[in-house]
Formats: sequence, C-alpha cells, structure tokens
Amino acid sequence: MGLINATGYSDLKLAIQTHGSKTIFNTTYVVNHCVIESNWVCFDDEDAVRMKIAYAKENKLLGYFVYQINHDENWVLSRAAAQEDRNKQQPKWRLPVIILTTTAAVILVLGLAIYYARRRILNSKGIVGKSKETESKLVNLMAAAGDFNSNDPNLQVYSLAEIEAATDKLSFENKLGEGGYGPVYKGVLPNGQEIAVKKLKQASTQGFEEFRNEVMLTAKLQHVNLVRVLGFCIQRDEQMLIYEYMPNKSLDFYLFDPIRRYLLDWQKRIDIIEGVTQGLLYLQEYSRMTIIHRDLKPSNILLDEEMKPKISDFGMARIFTKDEHEANTSRIVGTFGYVPPEYIRKGVYSIKSDIYSFGILLLQIIGGKRTGSYYGPDENLNLLEYAYELWKEGKGMDFMDPSLDDTLSSFKLIRCLQIALLCIQEDANDRPSMLEISSMLKNEFAALFVPKQPAFSTRRDEDEENKFPWWLEICSLNDATVSEVVAR
Repeated sequence: MGLINATGYSDLKLAIQTHGSKTIFNTTYVVNHCVIESNWVCFDDEDAVRMKIAYAKENKLLGYFVYQINHDENWVLSRAAAQEDRNKQQPKWRLPVIILTTTAAVILVLGLAIYYARRRILNSKGIVGKSKETESKLVNLMAAAGDFNSNDPNLQVYSLAEIEAATDKLSFENKLGEGGYGPVYKGVLPNGQEIAVKKLKQASTQGFEEFRNEVMLTAKLQHVNLVRVLGFCIQRDEQMLIYEYMPNKSLDFYLFDPIRRYLLDWQKRIDIIEGVTQGLLYLQEYSRMTIIHRDLKPSNILLDEEMKPKISDFGMARIFTKDEHEANTSRIVGTFGYVPPEYIRKGVYSIKSDIYSFGILLLQIIGGKRTGSYYGPDENLNLLEYAYELWKEGKGMDFMDPSLDDTLSSFKLIRCLQIALLCIQEDANDRPSMLEISSMLKNEFAALFVPKQPAFSTRRDEDEENKFPWWLEICSLNDATVSEVVAR
C-alpha cells in the first residue's frame, strides 16, 4: 500500500491498464477494488465519489468515507465531489419556478399578439380609438352573430366611412323613409350592390339589446320571405343595420295611398298574403327555433323588385324552444292596433300573438283601411268591429278596398275576410295556427269555423255559439257549391 499511497490517481489508472487488472465495483461498500501484482487496491473514482455524496445528502447523514488517493492531479476527484455537492444544494423549488416563469412569459407574448391582431382587425373597420363600450358592443355582436350553421352567411362589419360613402353621408336625397327605429337610407357599395341602411335615432325607445337581437336573429334565419341582413355598423356610438335593398318599399306605401293602391290588384294582394303566410310558417313551424315577431304590420312587410313580400324588423322578436308555448313580460312592445288583448292586459305573448297581428294585416290588405280610424254609418266602430258586422250581415264586399273591382274574386275575398276574423278573436285559444291558416287559404272549398266577436269589441252577440250568417249556407264560385259551415 505504500507504493500505492505514493502514486497519483492518474498513475493508478495507468498501472491498472498496464497490468491488465480488472476493476470490480463493490456495490455493498460502494468502492472499486483491483489486484495489481500482489497488492489489493481499494479506491474511489469519480462515479463512486458522486454516489457516496448523493447518498449521504439524500439521507441527511452526518458524513461519508472516501478511500483517499493522494496526488489528485487536476483535482479530478475533488471537482467531481464539489459538482455533486452543488447539485444537491440547489433548492427543490428552482425547477417549478423556472417552468412557471417560462409558461407565464409564453402566455404574455401570446396575449399581446392576440390583442394587437384584434386591434388591427377593429382598426380596419374604424372601431379602434372609440369608447371601450363601443368596442365591447362590437365584440358581443360578433360573438352573437357568429354562431351560425355552415350555410349561414358571414355578417359584414362596415365602417362609418363605408356607410357614408355608400349613402352620400346619409343625405336627405337617399332617405327612403323613417319608422320607430329611425330613418332608412338607400346606398350603393363600391361593387355596385344596392343596400338599405337603417340608423337608430337618438330618441328611439329601442336600444342596443334590440339592435343586437335583430343582428343575431336575422342573420340566422334564412327564408325567401324574410329580409336578409348583410351586416352592421357600430362606430362613434352609431347603430346601423345594413339590409338587402327592397326597391318597392313597404306594403303601407301602397295600401293607404289613394293612387298607389291601384298598383295592388287582387292577384298581387293574394301573392303578398301567401308570401307573408310562408314567412310566418317558417318562423313558427319550420325553423330550428320558434320565433315570435311581435311587431307584424304593413310597414314591416317590404316588397322586392317583383313585389314579393319579405318580413323585416326583428328587433322586438323573441325565441321560443319547440316545447314552449307562451311567456310573460312586464314590458309591452309593438304597435298599437296590432297587439292582442292578452298581451296588453296580462303581458302574455305566444305564437297566437303573431296570428292576431296577421289577422289585422289581412284585414288591411283586403280592405285598405287603417286601424286608428272609426267606420260604419255612425263612425262608431273600430276596424275589427266594422269588418265583423259587415261579414255577419252578409255585406262583406262592402268592406273591400274600392280599388278591387274584380267581381270574379268575391268568393276569395269573403273567405279571406272570414279567415282574418278567425285570427282576431278575443280568446287566443280560438285563433287558428299558421298551419291551419295556410290550409284554409289553399283549400278554397274546405269548411271554415264561424268566428266569434273580435277582440276589443264592446258588442256581444246573443247566442253567438249557434248563430252564423244566413248567406254562408250557400256560397258558389264558378258553379261550384260549398254548403258546409262549422260552428266553433
């Protein structure tokens, strides 16, 4: 051992190689040993040193034994021991801290990237630089309108500059009209497409929720008899809806004008009635949701270049699931004269609310009369009472618009009058569904129920359950006879 003690660690490794000695690692004592000539040599190399130190540190031992080798050239063993000691002295929390710090940095970078990307998109639409409320509204709108089916179109977000360029800065010359929501302007986009721009006026009772509601609903509902929304503008606190342009304006533009009403012959009015019926059928029966419009009236029936009707203005609309039948509200919306009694008195609305409004609309299409006037010899009957009294007395043709001089259509006119009276009955349960209405309009020879007194009537029939006009017993059209009348 004296020879070995005078030998350096590097000399020992050389002697092992020179004599061809085999080094054996004793796992029990964690030491290397070998035989050189007649000498039994035990020593620790770098691996043994690291293992002992690691073991002592992990088990919190007071010390450890190392078979020392003198003359540790280049501090090979000492550096191995020091390295292992430093590794064990590193805090256990350092790795989690490094991981968390790196993750936070990545999230921050991604967040900044998304933020600047969003600002770039909004800036391209003229939104950035406005109030935070405006930006928040835009984000909510895009989220609400973005949940489409794959066949739904993408809504366009227009900048105010684009709208002003299309409408000549919302000039008076381009103004098409004005309703409760606000004025409507005609515009032309750079690609030549004609649009209608509906701008919310400051004094309007409709707010952002109605605006959002119309964007969401009209974008999702796709039908030939519903007006299509192309996009919206919400900049500088403006709220504008951009629609497809309807060149022939709205139905009231013709119905109540003494000259233009002659443009609506009976066939055009039948087509309009059928189109509105199909639109309501879609809303109530064939769409994924049941939609209650709540503001159906002539000014919300727009006419395209072929005079085909499209239902518009869904700001007041409400969504029902297919198993819902009615709902209550303390806020009464809609237009006076088109709102059913149960809605005014109890705040109850349902699909029968739109049936009632459709009945009023049907009366106006065939009669050309407004709801706010009084009629009859003494001018003491409202529109509903006047229509009912004439029908009951067998004078239904006296209710018809004087511009309709086609006597061959008398049977169809009287039938439409009776269907309208069924729709405006006091009790919502007595009113037919849109499916029944559609069937009654198509099947001209099918029996009809006898309508009861209309809503808001001050008169009451005696024994009205069994009483019906004598003239309905026989009604003929082109030599075809209908003789069945059903009491309700």
